[in-house]
Order: sequence, then structure tokens, then C-alpha cells
Amino acid sequence: MHFNILNKNDEIIMSLVHYFITEENYIPIVVKGTKDEIWLENLDGPYRIIRINSNYIHNDEQYRFDLFKTQKVVEQIKKKTLSLSMNTLNIFLNLGDNVHLNKEENKNISSIKFSNIDEILKDKNIVKIFPSMKDKLIKDKEGIDLIVNVTSDINAKTAEDNKIFTKIFEPKKMIVTPIIVAVCILVFISMYIWGRGSEDSITLLMFGANFRPLVQSGEIWRLATSMFLHIGLVHLVVNMYSLLIIGKQLEGFLGKWKFLLIYLGSGIVGSLLSVVVHSSISAGASGAIFGLLGSLLYFGYHYRLYLGTVLKTQVIPIIILNLLIGFVVPGIDNFCHIGGLVGGYLLTMIVGVPGKIKRSDQINGTIVFLLLLAFLSYMLFGYLR
Repeated sequence: MHFNILNKNDEIIMSLVHYFITEENYIPIVVKGTKDEIWLENLDGPYRIIRINSNYIHNDEQYRFDLFKTQKVVEQIKKKTLSLSMNTLNIFLNLGDNVHLNKEENKNISSIKFSNIDEILKDKNIVKIFPSMKDKLIKDKEGIDLIVNVTSDINAKTAEDNKIFTKIFEPKKMIVTPIIVAVCILVFISMYIWGRGSEDSITLLMFGANFRPLVQSGEIWRLATSMFLHIGLVHLVVNMYSLLIIGKQLEGFLGKWKFLLIYLGSGIVGSLLSVVVHSSISAGASGAIFGLLGSLLYFGYHYRLYLGTVLKTQVIPIIILNLLIGFVVPGIDNFCHIGGLVGGYLLTMIVGVPGKIKRSDQINGTIVFLLLLAFLSYMLFGYLR
């Protein structure tokens, strides 16, 4: 005797959830106040939100109210994840014959209805968006067999994702950050031993400060060496404290080599923009530190499900506040900060963040970064000569 412990809708739901989680990297999210609904999220997916609804909806009025509720939930998710738009796929499994789907009713929510697996696989739009569905959607199992397959595969996928997540976010020993701090401190002390101190112009130039006429004459290395110099003790202490705080997190997230590349690269971009805009002597690690903030901004955006609050309450306010201070307080090289911020963001696009690397982002980041370098180089060595 054969018993099926799942009804038809349950089997469709389990097959769809299995496919979207294991093949399309969606994750379930908890939405309060919902019943007989499953919400899935993938901020890099063709649909950022997929909602599977098995509630019975028997007329157009109920359908429109359901769309209204869906829109409100999506708006909450948008705010939480700092998303400007969030296209949603609304899958209905239990619509009455009197319900008329209106595809133009909400441009960000696509509504479709299915009553069985075959209907899903015959839907040309769905198969076009998710081409692997034809081969990967479970359609030949039911009851206990379906439950065992789905549970096993989802658990395996979850374990794999947890391994990646743990590797990224587990505490790690800093290596590069303390070395950079030590180098800056040693250089600072050296300016007093072999020069006239950190606030003396001749000493700063001797140790590699940024200065447009010298860079234009061929001393390009100053774009890099200047980020290890500091003008006065307060300048050094503030920058090294900031570097330790930000570096402690970002070096662990990205790894020491990516972190070093982003630090040096963004520092050079900051120095380049600074020397294009200013003709005075400049020095400091703040351009590279802003590069780390730009990198953290890119990293946090891709992990905003976990770091969305940190981005909104800490990273973005710190960037805005420091840029505003830089424009108000005289003597601060804010263009170095801006150059470093942009350079750090673009370099992180190029190297990619663990678990979220997209080839298209790397290519776009590389193109924009090279165009930025070309433009600044032209301004410095062509236009400003």
C-alpha cells in the first residue's frame, strides 16, 4: 500500500526550493506575519527576491491585496539591504479561476501561476531566465524520496556556504597592517634622526613627499613613498589608529595580499589625484586609508545581508563625515582622500571579494580603473605641464 505524505503543492514547493537554493544560490529569509509562503533571496540573482505562495486566492480583490502586502515586504528588504531596486518573482500555486494576473500592475513584481511541475518547465520565460531548471528541477520523486533528496542536498549546500562564510568572517591574525604601521613609525623617527623633523619641508622632500614639480620631472616613486610619511605627531597617531581599526577587519576579510594591493594601489591613486589638483608638498597614509574604506564599502555591499547595519551606521557616516571635515578644515588634502576612496572601491572590484567574485565586475572595474589612471596621468604629464 502506498501513502503520499505530501500534497501536490508541497511537492512543487519542495522541488522549487531545492532548485533555487542548490542551483541558483538563493537563501531562505524569515518574513514575519506570513503563512504558507516561502521567501528566497539572492541579491546577485536575476530576481533578487523569489516568493512562493501556496495560499488560496479566489478573486482579483484578494490578489491585489496580496500584491500590496508583497510590495510592503519588498520595501523593507530594500531598506535593509541598501538596494535601490529589487525585482521580485511572485509564484502562485493556488489561484482561483476568477483571478486575472496583471503583469503591468507592478513593474518590479512579476507574478506567475503554476499548478504542477510540467507547467513550470513549459514556461518559456522562466526557463530562459533559469536555463538549468529543465535538467536540475526534481520532477521524478515524491513523498519520502522527495523529502530525503531535498533535505540532503540543501544540508550539503548549507554546509558548503557556512564553510565559506566561516573562512571569511572568522578572526585572523593581522600581518600586513602591523608591518605598515611599523614602517610609518620608523620613517617618522628617521626624519628626526637624519633630518630636521617631520614638519620640515626639505626633510619631507628628502624622504619622498609628494610634490608636483618633482613628480613631473620623473620622480614618480613619490606617489608611493609619500603615503608612508606624516607631518607631525598628531597626523601620524590619527592615521595609524584609523589604519589599525579598519585594517583589522578588512585584512581578515580579503586576505593579506589583496589587502596590500588595495592599500598600495589606492594610496597611489590618492597621491596622483592630489598632485594633479595641488602643487604644494603633501604626505600621509590617509589616501590609502580612505582606499580601505572604499574597499570595505564594496565588500560590505556584497555582504549586506550580514553587514547592512554596519554600512548604514558606521562605514558610510564615517566616509561622509571625514570628507565634510576635509572640505571645511584648511590644510587637509581631501582630493587625496577622494582619489583613495575611488581607487580602493575599483581595486576591490578587480580583485573580487571571497565567495562573490563576478567576472563582469572584474572586467568593468579594470576598465574604469585604467581609464582613471590614464586621465589623471594625462592631466599631470600633459595638460598641467
